[in-house]
Amino acid sequence: MTNDLDLKFKVGDIVYAKVNPEVRLLVRKHYANIYYCRYADLPMKKELALFERKIVVNEKQVVNNKSKL
Repeated sequence: MTNDLDLKFKVGDIVYAKVNPEVRLLVRKHYANIYYCRYADLPMKKELALFERKIVVNEKQVVNNKSKL
């Protein structure tokens, strides 16, 4: 099991999926290298399971990375 200090994102952090950076996600838990996130603005919607590499902290990171391509 990983130590909480080793995690890039903590429970309660607001993050964004690279595929849909306009939608705010709330990290609910981390297990086996997968982050389980709820929609921050739509809590009744089904939660997402995402790998760390598919998550960014700031929606502007996605826009900046796309412009470099």
